[in-house]
Amino acid sequence: MDYGHSERPADSTPLPTAIKILVAGGFGVGKTTMVGAVSETRPLRTEEVLTASGAAVDDLSGVEEKSTTTVAMDFGRITISDDLVLYLFGTPGQDRFWFVWDELTLGALGAVVLADTRRLADCFPSVDYFERRGTPFLVAVNCFEGARRFELDEVKAALNLDPEVPVLLCDARQRSSGKQVLIALLEHAKKLRAQASS
Repeated sequence: MDYGHSERPADSTPLPTAIKILVAGGFGVGKTTMVGAVSETRPLRTEEVLTASGAAVDDLSGVEEKSTTTVAMDFGRITISDDLVLYLFGTPGQDRFWFVWDELTLGALGAVVLADTRRLADCFPSVDYFERRGTPFLVAVNCFEGARRFELDEVKAALNLDPEVPVLLCDARQRSSGKQVLIALLEHAKKLRAQASS
């Protein structure tokens, strides 16, 4: 009996490398916005409307206009080059949904920790999580209108980050800005891998 071959023809274009990236940070920091802005496909979102029963646990300080929250994840995809595709997983920002993080982190090359200078302490749990797991990450300060601007060194010092952790500014609404953050994360992860293997 003959069976068909599943191998791709020798003359076909090779499949691109797929890399999993997490987008993390506190509640209302812009994770869903960033995944949606950079994704070349319609992003998968698991947002639900905030309810009165969640008012006791959801701190809306600084993001009073927020009406929804991610309860599982956001998912999107962006092609960086012909041979590289990133799969983006936006994590839920609230403590009660953190049980999802361990599953989302499996197989991830690295993470973007989004920060809001109005609520900088909200990104500490994300930083601590990735430090404990040894997951390469960078901090991207989402530049909200009306938020006080700080020097990147000030943000790094306030978060007590290791010197090699990159900190950069971004606008989560802008595709080009999000793409630059993702490229910076790839370069950071590559550098860490090279250091570990030398």
